Amino acid sequence: MIDFQYPDGAMPLDKNEIDGLIPTHITTRAELDRWEQDNINEALAWLDSRRPKDILNEPFIKQLHKRMFGQVWKWAGSFRQSDKNIGVSWYMISSELKNLCDDVRYWIANKTVAADEIAARFHHRLVKIHLFPNGNGRHARLMADILLERFLSRPLFTWGSASLAKTGDDRKRYIESLVAADRGDYELLLNFVRS
Repeated sequence: MIDFQYPDGAMPLDKNEIDGLIPTHITTRAELDRWEQDNINEALAWLDSRRPKDILNEPFIKQLHKRMFGQVWKWAGSFRQSDKNIGVSWYMISSELKNLCDDVRYWIANKTVAADEIAARFHHRLVKIHLFPNGNGRHARLMADILLERFLSRPLFTWGSASLAKTGDDRKRYIESLVAADRGDYELLLNFVRS
């Protein structure tokens, strides 16, 4: 059994979610992190070979998560089935995601805010909805980058130029920027994503 040591602000998995671990040889958090990163790298290669015409829909969002984590977790690409201390109630995930996708389409079509702010707000709301049992931050960052590069013609965010998977000052700044965005203040997040 793996001894999970969660970084600050990470959502702990429940027993049913932990039981969804596919590789049985993993015994440390470092091994899990490496296995997940290898799977994410395969998802990035998959993305490079495709040009999706629309990413603002539930099937694509689930497919990307499955591509990112499907070799590690049985539940990859499936919305969580339990409530957490963050995120909407699990049964509201689909409707909240549809509202978010509709909002992003509106923001883009009407140029209500700058492209960076559209992507930052998209990222924040994905994290706030908390679609999946695990990997929400990494998934939301990649979704925002896809939106930026392929649909808003902007360079990728730098996300603080550090690993956000581990506890540290960069992760603390990232979480603080998300908490400020929860209050409707996007300034910290907009500064962080380009730092």
